[in-house]
Amino acid sequence: MPVTPQITERPEQPYVAIRADVTMEQLPGLADRLGEVFGWLAERAIAPAGPPFFRYRVIDMERQLKVEAGVPVPTAVEGDNRVTAGVLPAGRYATATHVGTYDGLMGAVDNLLQWADAQNLQWDKSDAEEGERWACRLEIYLTDPAEQPDSARWETQLAFRLK
Repeated sequence: MPVTPQITERPEQPYVAIRADVTMEQLPGLADRLGEVFGWLAERAIAPAGPPFFRYRVIDMERQLKVEAGVPVPTAVEGDNRVTAGVLPAGRYATATHVGTYDGLMGAVDNLLQWADAQNLQWDKSDAEEGERWACRLEIYLTDPAEQPDSARWETQLAFRLK
């Protein structure tokens, strides 16, 4: 059952990530990079400050997506040649939580986009030659599949920044 989206205020959040340019077909494999990010944090004795996420920076569904597989951290840290450091911007976000397999995320995204359109909300994004450039568009993975093997119970929060 779809959850009604809402508008929330999110504070600025430091994070570390591995960036990748992927096609839609390659996107599921990006989840493997989250393990690398967690390993990088463990090597530095840095505890995550929340659940992992994908940050979609540029979207062109037909060609390529510019995505980060990231993990929030308590305070800003310095990245290296493999792991980048950044800050998720503070602001108003339209959010919705999808419960179920990752296969259902496209439908959940469509629902959130349609809801915002019906509310006359505008996304913090711009059109660029390579696709839609988003200020901040997140899929936050609230459920650890190692702890909850039933994919029908996985929770993923969508959080898209508004203008």
